[in-house]
Order: sequence, then structure tokens, then C-alpha cells
Amino acid sequence: MEPNISIYLNEHPLLLSADTTAIPAHLADAKVYDNPDKKKIESVLQKLEDGKKESAVFVAPDVKQLLKKVSLHFTILVAAGGLITNPAGEVLLMFRRGKWDLPKGKQDPGEDLETCALREVAEETGLRNISLDNKIIETFHYYPMKNKKVLKHTHWYRMHFTGTELTIPQIEEDIQDLQWIKRENVDKYLKFSYENIREVFRAAGM
Repeated sequence: MEPNISIYLNEHPLLLSADTTAIPAHLADAKVYDNPDKKKIESVLQKLEDGKKESAVFVAPDVKQLLKKVSLHFTILVAAGGLITNPAGEVLLMFRRGKWDLPKGKQDPGEDLETCALREVAEETGLRNISLDNKIIETFHYYPMKNKKVLKHTHWYRMHFTGTELTIPQIEEDIQDLQWIKRENVDKYLKFSYENIREVFRAAGM
């Protein structure tokens, strides 16, 4: 069975699933829409965006095809980023716009995702001695940009910092602080983060 895909609209989850048996426990009370048409998709997306619905589930046998149908309602922006650990096992978190976040950014034309992830991490954190490990997960979240509804599709990678340089927050990207956090303290920071960032940590087993 194809894996579920979660899309977050203003922190309200929309789950795309191949089967009702694959709906996780925390979404057990969400309304399920079987093979929704274009009009129903648009209506549910708007209610989630406006906070008139807490969550929803779309079910169709082909989850990737379902994602394509949902994506037609957005401008898609592809991005990549990293969950970075240092030799002490600490994790790098950055504070931006009132929330703890992970470094990421949009893919440039002709750039592969791994190069994008490393470039964006270097730009946002000032760290250069970073090695790339495996891909963790892909996340999807909505945000408004001018007159567009953007769906950011982010590819997340494990990364390891092996240098000695200090972090330098990219001020022009509104990054106020960068901190290395002990693994046992990560949860305290994730309370003040985003659902899609918490999803990255869950997928990474943290």
C-alpha cells in the first residue's frame, strides 16, 4: 500500500491515504472523503485554511494521483533542507518568525535536491563543513504569497556537521537565532514549532 501523505494548511492536517485502515489514531475523528472531486477538494481546502475544519482525510487507491489532483489548487514550490547533528549528537534548530524551525529553501532552476539542501543550509546557518546522509521524508505545507496559494513540497535530509565554525544566522531571511540542542531537550523546542517540522523529527526517530 502507498504511504500516506500529510498536507498542513495553517497547521490543520489534510491526510491523503489509499485506505481507511491506514488512517492514524490521531485523525480517527477526521471526516473522510472518498475519491473527492475538484469542487469538494476546493471546499475542504478552504475550510482547513480558514480553520473551519480541524482536519480531513481524502481517500483514493492512487495516493500520488490524488496528490496531483490536490496540487492543481496551488502553486507548487519545491524546496530542500536538513536535520543537522554535530559530533556531540546535538541537533541544530533556528528561531524564525516566532517559531523553532529547520533550515531549508527553494530549489534553483537546474539544481538537484541534494545540492539545494546543502546550499540552503550553508546560506541560512553559515556552516560549510556539512556532509549529506540519507533522505528522511518529504513534507507539504501551505502558505499565502501575494495573490498565490503556495504548496511548499520540501525534501528533508539527514546532515552531519564536522567543522569548527560558528553558526551565523541569515538575518535577511528573518533568522534570529541558531542553537545546538541536546537530543533530550528537543521536545521542549518542538512545542514551539510547526507540524511539518515535528513530522520530520518523528520520521527521523527523534
